Amino acid sequence: MDVVEDKKAENIVLLDLRPDTVIADFFVICNGNSDRQLKALIEYVREGVKEQFETLPFSVEGSPESGWVLMDYGYVVVHVFTEQKRTYYDLEGLWRQANVLLSIQ
Repeated sequence: MDVVEDKKAENIVLLDLRPDTVIADFFVICNGNSDRQLKALIEYVREGVKEQFETLPFSVEGSPESGWVLMDYGYVVVHVFTEQKRTYYDLEGLWRQANVLLSIQ
C-alpha cells in the first residue's frame, strides 16, 4: 500500500477477499490521473515489491493506455486504473461482500 501511496495514487483501497474466493486473498485497487501516471505507478509497484519482498508479479495484464493494469502477485492482486475505467468496472461494487481493510482517499 505504501508503494502506491508514495507515487500519488488516488483512492487506494485494500479489500480482504478471504475466505470467499480462490482468486486472491487481497485486492489493492487504486487509480491515477493519466496513462503516464499509471505507467509510473506500475513500475514503482514492481520495483518496490521486488525490493521489499524479493518477488516479481506472476503476470501483468493490460496496459497504461487501456486504463487498467492488473499485477498478479498470487495472494495479492494490484489493480491500477484511470478514474474512468475504475468507475466503469466498479470492482468495489462487484466485491462488495469483501472487507475493506484500508481506504486512503
